[in-house]
Amino acid sequence: MSATLYWEDFRPGETTEIGRHTFTEEEMVAFARQFDPQPFHTDPVAARATHFGGLIASGWHTCAVAMRLMVESRIGRSASLGSPGVDNVRWPAPVRPGDTLVYRHVILEARRSESKPGMGLVRTRTEAVNQRGEMVMTMEGWGMFRRRPGEAA
Repeated sequence: MSATLYWEDFRPGETTEIGRHTFTEEEMVAFARQFDPQPFHTDPVAARATHFGGLIASGWHTCAVAMRLMVESRIGRSASLGSPGVDNVRWPAPVRPGDTLVYRHVILEARRSESKPGMGLVRTRTEAVNQRGEMVMTMEGWGMFRRRPGEAA
């Protein structure tokens, strides 16, 4: 589907699988060295001595992958006007080297902008589940989208 997605195309209750990603040790360490340089993300030996018992991905890495998948699957072909922010980021279980995560995007709410008639707001939850069925990441946020031309009245 290559048609532009407008605010009217996001329906509350809709759940879409937006992609999968397998985390490798090399990728996890490279990301963490640059953006979250804590020993349990960057040093496999030091990580074994922590309560995690081994290397884990930075939660921010799981969020960054979610963003890439959202853009590739939906936002990149939408009439997106950006986002005012993200809320309720949670990492209930660690992501380990070799884990494959399935990412889902859930539409929670869609409402017209009260101050900008050509814009609508969409509240979403993005979830990541590993191959064992464990929820490893959730985040909620708002997106701003243009209304379909001719329907912004």
